Amino acid sequence: MTQEIAVVGSPEFTTGFRLAGVRKFENVPDDEKAAELDAAVERVFDDGNVGIGVMHADDMEYLSRDVRERVETSVEPTFVLLGTEGAGETGLRDQIRRAIGIDLMESDNEEGE
Repeated sequence: MTQEIAVVGSPEFTTGFRLAGVRKFENVPDDEKAAELDAAVERVFDDGNVGIGVMHADDMEYLSRDVRERVETSVEPTFVLLGTEGAGETGLRDQIRRAIGIDLMESDNEEGE
């Protein structure tokens, strides 16, 4: 079964992904995030067809403690947080490693040393 990507966030954040062909999204306007973001993320978790969830890192502050912890530790779907300063390649690398259980970039680092 092919799994899909889901994007959660403001309409401005999700639009680019929708234009790129992502069909699953949860639009939560900025002024509704405090009240609605938990429910939007839970809907992504409940959708068995979603393998990767994408959120802006700044939106994590709007999540309840329980939902935030679930986003940070979930393997399926794996949540990728974009816009984190300082995380860059290492943060994404760790998220991919957590999702699939192997480090895809390991051989690249060994060759460069």
